[in-house]
Amino acid sequence: MNADRLRPAVLAFTAVALAAVLTACQEAGGTGAAADGTAASSPAASESGPAATPSGAAAATPSAGKGGGGTSAATSGAKPAASAKPAAPAKPGASEAGCVDKAPTPDEVDPDEFAVYRVEELDGSTGKVNLVVQHGAWGCPGGDGDGVPFVVTGEDSRWALDQAAYVTATNPITDSSANQRIGVQELIDWIDAHPDSGLVFRYRTGADGSIDRLEQVYSP
Repeated sequence: MNADRLRPAVLAFTAVALAAVLTACQEAGGTGAAADGTAASSPAASESGPAATPSGAAAATPSAGKGGGGTSAATSGAKPAASAKPAAPAKPGASEAGCVDKAPTPDEVDPDEFAVYRVEELDGSTGKVNLVVQHGAWGCPGGDGDGVPFVVTGEDSRWALDQAAYVTATNPITDSSANQRIGVQELIDWIDAHPDSGLVFRYRTGADGSIDRLEQVYSP
């Protein structure tokens, strides 16, 4: 009889104890979740978060949400590489702006070159002779394969050539295809034997105005 009376009380006590255990487990589980959440936002974590990150570092990291296609601030802010300088234009050839197809104007005349036609003797005491020359400019090449002509203009001019001048010449004055030094008398002899040849020379004058350097630059 006593056992039958105690059974309901034991069952009730067991149910209460079980409920307490379940409640404690639920509370423990909730505490653990809260602990996880607290760990993610704990003061220690905050110290190493964005506030502790140097300014601009976060912006300089590519966005992972763009599949690696994001551009960092450091990259986007960098100056573009300097583009290569365009190639310098080629100098005009003889068939372009650098040649004349008719008698040149005074502005087109080459101031440093002339064509030599004859030699005039001067008094020996002067130590000079006169070159009879014409100024001009280089013409455009023709289709006959004879090279580029020197187109002269104006009247004959006379320029004194010092008998001690430095003179170089190539063919037909010499047998060489390169300029070789010759004497002034050798030049005079050849010009006397071949008048009006029109060989072109580059010249330079000395302090007294006479030519002290003469170099052949073209052989027709």
